[in-house]
Amino acid sequence: MITKEPNFLIILSAPSGGGKSTILSRIRELYPKVEYSISYTTRPPRGVEVDGVHYHFVSEAEFLQRKQQGDFLECAQVFGNWYGTSISYIQSQLKAGKHVIMDIDVQGAHQIGETEVPCIRIFILPPSLEVLEARLRARGTDSPQEIQKRLSEAEAELQRLPEYQYLVINDVLENAVDDVLNIIKAEENKMCRYKAPALTFLGEKHDRQKD
Repeated sequence: MITKEPNFLIILSAPSGGGKSTILSRIRELYPKVEYSISYTTRPPRGVEVDGVHYHFVSEAEFLQRKQQGDFLECAQVFGNWYGTSISYIQSQLKAGKHVIMDIDVQGAHQIGETEVPCIRIFILPPSLEVLEARLRARGTDSPQEIQKRLSEAEAELQRLPEYQYLVINDVLENAVDDVLNIIKAEENKMCRYKAPALTFLGEKHDRQKD
């Protein structure tokens, strides 16, 4: 029987306000094979965010202790707050036959890309900078100064687009969700994930014929 190792890490990155968290939530609803990696962060919860559901909210002292102990596959400081991904959780889910999906910034995505963990990197963008600004303002969680800071950061993040394999334009949400799902399913069937498919398919009969 033909077998493969199809499980991998799915990285979603986007400018703040780009919609990656919403897309991630929809992917989890539609594709049970995907598990969510809950990141650790030192920033305080926003709105209805719940500890252990949206993030593991920890003190800076605890975060830095975990970092020193090698608990993170990647970690980065963004807007003055630390974010990190548990390496043990990722490994356990991949071994259990699950994909792991996560939303992280370009720094974290770059760090993971330098490791041996199998991953695909998808960058999500609104159709324009004007749309991004409108979405940030509509959230009602940031001051005008903070919004301008996030827009400037978005311009810097665009410089790292070549590090990603895929770009999804988040204009219509459901279309963007479909695009991400199609990418995941196509990646599952890449030839590199199969274990000697031709030899396995031909099997013993082929070996006898050669003899």
